[in-house]
Amino acid sequence: MPKPIKRCPWPSNDLMIKYHDTEWGVPQHNDNKLFEFLTLEGAQAGLSWQTILNKRAAYCKAFDNFSPTKVAKYTKRDVNRLLNDAGIVRNRLKIEAAINNAQRFLEIKKEFGSFDIYSWQFVGGQPIKHRRAKLSQIPAITPEAEAFSRDLKKRGFTFIGPTIMYAHMQATGMVNDHLTTCFRYSQV
Repeated sequence: MPKPIKRCPWPSNDLMIKYHDTEWGVPQHNDNKLFEFLTLEGAQAGLSWQTILNKRAAYCKAFDNFSPTKVAKYTKRDVNRLLNDAGIVRNRLKIEAAINNAQRFLEIKKEFGSFDIYSWQFVGGQPIKHRRAKLSQIPAITPEAEAFSRDLKKRGFTFIGPTIMYAHMQATGMVNDHLTTCFRYSQV
């Protein structure tokens, strides 16, 4: 009989398990993917990650496959279109934040060459590999996330508080917060 797979305890259904097993904590260096996670994490504010994962395909379609170049050009007409899209979180502030953040994202790409280079400086260019055995040991905020959030705010980003940025850092593999008992811990 095969040995059961040990994973972090938070994935509660097939979609969350797939996300945990294939994406969460994997170091991400593709700018469009980094923009996708930044947008989705901002949309999550006050909601569950499950809600956002359920809407991810609709977000991808609604936000032009998370192309920051395209999203940065959105107008009031696009905001209205998105406010009428039942597939996404229809919150004007979050939608406007995504557009604003796309514009700021492009400014960072111009300054640093890529958002990847800019964002990974907050962890010294390498993932921080934590050694946590219990979910209760994982913080909601770290000094790195606070610094990242503070710098983004100075650059005009919105919906990027330190809790959102720590979730972003976990999702994009800037930190490895898989529990040490999880099979993904040593893989990422």
